[in-house]
Amino acid sequence: MRLFKILSVFVLLVAPVVAAADARTVPGDANWYFHIDLKQMRAGGPGVAMYNWLRDEVMTDIRDDAGIDVEKEIDRVTSYATGDDGAVLIVDGKLSQETRDKIMAFIATGGDISPLKSSGKTYYHFGGGDSIDDDVVYEAGSVGFKIDSLGEESWISMAVRNKVIITSTEGHMQALLASNGKINGTRSVDDALMVLTAEKTFVQAGMKSGMLGEGDWDSNILRNTEQVAFLISAAANKLAIEARLITTEAEMAESLASVARGLISLAMFEEEMDPEVAAALQGTRVEAKGNNLSISVAVDPQLVVQTLGEG
Repeated sequence: MRLFKILSVFVLLVAPVVAAADARTVPGDANWYFHIDLKQMRAGGPGVAMYNWLRDEVMTDIRDDAGIDVEKEIDRVTSYATGDDGAVLIVDGKLSQETRDKIMAFIATGGDISPLKSSGKTYYHFGGGDSIDDDVVYEAGSVGFKIDSLGEESWISMAVRNKVIITSTEGHMQALLASNGKINGTRSVDDALMVLTAEKTFVQAGMKSGMLGEGDWDSNILRNTEQVAFLISAAANKLAIEARLITTEAEMAESLASVARGLISLAMFEEEMDPEVAAALQGTRVEAKGNNLSISVAVDPQLVVQTLGEG
């Protein structure tokens, strides 16, 4: 499958973690999606601890290396991919003129700054052609980004207010410009991806298991899983973490639930386990209904940040 892989300074933001999308904003035929809501995180409550970790571990590097102040300029990052239209990356936020100039510098180093037009809005072509070399890095000053293959061309636009849109097909770009960057989601597609939602969502992702490939993922669980979805949201003063799988058969969901409960029980006997971790495990809910398996837990935000720091 043709995957869109453009690594810009914005992708550096989402790389360390794998939210708020809903059924109306994720295309039904998507193969994978993720959404991170930084604005919701920094608004207060349990998301602040995660936001502070991102600021210290990621945003500071972006500011130092690229001169882009994520705290002031970026509110949300959304990405998804479909089989027909490839992938899209949408960055929401009030980008400064300096940042917009840097994006144009990137386009100039590996694309065409001659503007294209659709629905009265401007966009630009990047990459493409008959390149032979892979992993070509383009640089503008001290900042660089990489496209796995120049054959993986892309289209970039800053014409929609407070958005940067990057797509891997021109038709997809034109459709998004026509809708002012609004994603027209639908649940009417067969085998549409699950979209887990909550009132205050921070991090969200979903994927069809076929996207994980074969060979390196020799796992009985993956072989018997059709979809997986992940969600981090607010639950009072804690972070609610939920993972849900759709299995090939109801019996497999029951079996996996039994395995998960067994592993949690065994882990509780670890003598050196942190009491807070033990309490979190004890409160983990594992449920199987039909061919759906869900695992959920409410965790102290500092415990999550501590775990991230040890990763």
